Amino acid sequence: MKTSRPVALLAILLCSASLFAQKQTKTRAELLKVKPDIAGLRDGVFLQPNPMDFANHKGYISLFNGKNLKGWDGMPGVWSVQNGAIVGISTKKHNAGNTFLVYHGIKAKDFDLKLEIKVQWGGGSGIQYRSSTGIPPGRKAVKGTKPLNPRWVMIGPQADFWYPVDALASQFSGQLYSQNTHRGIIAWRGQVVQSKHGKLPRLVGIIGNRAKLGAYVKTGQWNQYEIIARGGVIIQILNGQLMSVLVDDDPHSSNNVSGLFGLQIEGTPCKVSFRDIWLRKYN
Repeated sequence: MKTSRPVALLAILLCSASLFAQKQTKTRAELLKVKPDIAGLRDGVFLQPNPMDFANHKGYISLFNGKNLKGWDGMPGVWSVQNGAIVGISTKKHNAGNTFLVYHGIKAKDFDLKLEIKVQWGGGSGIQYRSSTGIPPGRKAVKGTKPLNPRWVMIGPQADFWYPVDALASQFSGQLYSQNTHRGIIAWRGQVVQSKHGKLPRLVGIIGNRAKLGAYVKTGQWNQYEIIARGGVIIQILNGQLMSVLVDDDPHSSNNVSGLFGLQIEGTPCKVSFRDIWLRKYN
């Protein structure tokens, strides 16, 4: 049977394509053996990203030496080091009010921060970042406490963490709160929020049900907190679960500046503890 020229040409092209594909497959296989992360494949299967090792501190610096409060500044009689952890205590007899332990050794805007936190007895806490110190207009001391000292009052974004003293407080852990500004809660737990200059924050996505995400919070136990900040994007992760995200497109926002880190105690009675505080700074 005589084969037409077009059919013969098609056969040649298909054969060439097959040989080319085999060559490309071989090249990809060779590439995967040498550098599998470039291709994103291994043995023809898409790679799953490896889980983060919370205990891996390569490229990080420690903000706490586990022995004393070197580099930190806070209200006397409230903060101490116990069993390798920073501890803050507020009681009815010695009411700390709402105060902060401020780290003055470094400022950062873009960073990864990892630490462990525990809140007992009641009240709440939080981790300040990209923050400043000072007393904003209208801020007053909690009744029955000492007058405010601007050294121990912080302004800026905070990764919230509360003891579930009531239904409302049980929703706070994991949310992004703007401390001592008019903004207040910006991104509730379970939310992805966008903020623009001169406009109210806007909900753009849901991470999960706020109440169900509360199952990741370990009451009265150690919790792993991670904060990732890059430009106008802030990501807060609690015990490996994404809790809240802010995309702040306002270059003049107090969330979009380089600043200090700090630890909070609020409410009475309350005992807060922090350990393994590690920072990887980008700028």
